[in-house]
Amino acid sequence: MTDEQILEKIRKGDESALDYLYKQHYKMMLRLVTKNSGNEEEAQDVFQEALIVVWQKAHKEDFVLTAKLSTYIYSICQNLWRKELERKSRLSHETIEGATSSNDEAQERIRIVRECITALGETCKKVLFYHYFDELSMQDIADKMGFANADTAKTKKYKCKKELDEYVKKHYKITDFLE
Repeated sequence: MTDEQILEKIRKGDESALDYLYKQHYKMMLRLVTKNSGNEEEAQDVFQEALIVVWQKAHKEDFVLTAKLSTYIYSICQNLWRKELERKSRLSHETIEGATSSNDEAQERIRIVRECITALGETCKKVLFYHYFDELSMQDIADKMGFANADTAKTKKYKCKKELDEYVKKHYKITDFLE
C-alpha cells in the first residue's frame, strides 16, 4: 500500500490502515524506545499515541505529507519519546533534590486523582483503576472489559487518560498537586 492509499483509508475512517501501519512500523518504534531507556509497554504507548496523531492530522484539510509516512511516524515517536524522557528526568531530578511530598500530601494527591477518575464514565473508571491501581496488563483489562484485544484496551486507556486530564484541568489548579 502506498502512503497516499494509507492516508486515504484513514480519511475514510478505515481503521485497517492503522493495523497496516502497526504491522509495518511497530518493530522500528520498539527499537527506538528500548534503545533509549524505555521498555516495551512504553514503546506501545508511544506508538499508539503516534498513530492517533497521524489519524488526527490526516483528517485535517490542510495536511500535506512532505516526507515518507514511515519517516513522519518515526519523527512523531521520537518527539513523544523525548518528551517522556524529559518528564521522567524532571520527576527523577525533583526526587533527588528532596522535593518529594510528605506522606499526607501524597495521600491527598492520590485521593484527588481517585476522585477525578471516579467522576469519569464507568468504562473509563474501570480501565484506569485496573491499569494504575490494580496494575493489570492491557490483555487482562481487555479480557475483563470484553474488549476485542489488548490494543483496543490501550486505545481506550489513552482516551480515558485524555478525558481525565481535561477533567483535572477544569476542576483543579496545578498548585493542588504541588507542595
